[in-house]
Amino acid sequence: MPHERPTAPPQLDSELGLRPAGERGLSRTDWLDSRHSFSFGGYMDPRWMGFGPLRVINDDRIAAGSGFPEHGHRNMEILTLVLAGALEHRDSTGGGGVLLPGSAQLMSAGRGIQHSEFNASDREPARFLQIWLEPERLGTEPRYHERDFGAADRGTWCLVASPGGELSSLPIGVDARVHTAQLEAGARLGYELDSGRRLWLQVASGSVTVGDRHLGEGDGLFSRGLGGTGLEMTAHTPAKLVLFDLS
Repeated sequence: MPHERPTAPPQLDSELGLRPAGERGLSRTDWLDSRHSFSFGGYMDPRWMGFGPLRVINDDRIAAGSGFPEHGHRNMEILTLVLAGALEHRDSTGGGGVLLPGSAQLMSAGRGIQHSEFNASDREPARFLQIWLEPERLGTEPRYHERDFGAADRGTWCLVASPGGELSSLPIGVDARVHTAQLEAGARLGYELDSGRRLWLQVASGSVTVGDRHLGEGDGLFSRGLGGTGLEMTAHTPAKLVLFDLS
């Protein structure tokens, strides 16, 4: 049987497209529940191989006392955003520690990095988003950065990763700016996307309305940059949002 040729993700209209939470891939074991917005591991959908340089958004829930043993990556920018619980990280650069909600870590895997992630609690589950972006340069020196952004994103966009580490964000090796925001119910927030750039909005928790579209936890909304795009968001419940402004 010939391989199916990858096609573009389906769109709702000419401006915005939707990646419904319920249609994501799923990996489940006795200690891990992982939802995949893009093809990953044993989940393969040729329509969802990535979005520009954005290659992976995994919504991972790890049982108490469990986690990923040491393993390796190469030539990938790996950003982790902790949503709940406590995540213990160790890697071959010497980076490591326990990350709490509001924390972000960035591994620039470059020519090769070994790392592990474990739930730091033996009682409570942990939840985080693991995000992979394809770097502009291959074979670079592996690097590790982390920062606690705390409440910096309450009611507004907080820049957590950017090419030059702008505004004390994590320095990422790709033309991407990653923002987070926490909104209370009823709060509104906008974002203007420059012409020619891509945008992906991931609802990490809660629910929001963007235009006439209602988005719940795990939904993704995207624009391919066909002209400038302005988004206006209204939270129906307390919500955590992650926004990718991409080349």
